[in-house]
Amino acid sequence: QEQLVQSGGGLVHPGGSLRLSCAASRRTESNCYMGWFRQAPGKEREFVAAINWSRIGTYYADSVKGRFTISRVNAKNTVYLQMNSLKPEDTAIYYCAAADNIAPGAARAPSRYDYWGQGTQVTVSS
Repeated sequence: QEQLVQSGGGLVHPGGSLRLSCAASRRTESNCYMGWFRQAPGKEREFVAAINWSRIGTYYADSVKGRFTISRVNAKNTVYLQMNSLKPEDTAIYYCAAADNIAPGAARAPSRYDYWGQGTQVTVSS
């Protein structure tokens, strides 16, 4: 079974930055996607960003475009989420996820992901 171990997160003031990381326990195959989702209290889990391993294609939610950047280090099977210009509405538990094989255009759908990290809290508050 794939294991995803997250790190990062914490408390930051509005306008600040954080970087999250997610390490996979096994090799990332060419068809794999890794993504980030978040869930605020009382809300549904929502897509944040995703990256395709083979083509290095990236996808972002409209709400984070221009502020968040997803990246990878292939040799470490690790994906990062750099979050800049953080807003209070970014406060949520952030989850990384992986999909062994995902259809084009489906990277935003939580149901298409097979494995999930444990989640890490990001709190943006003054």
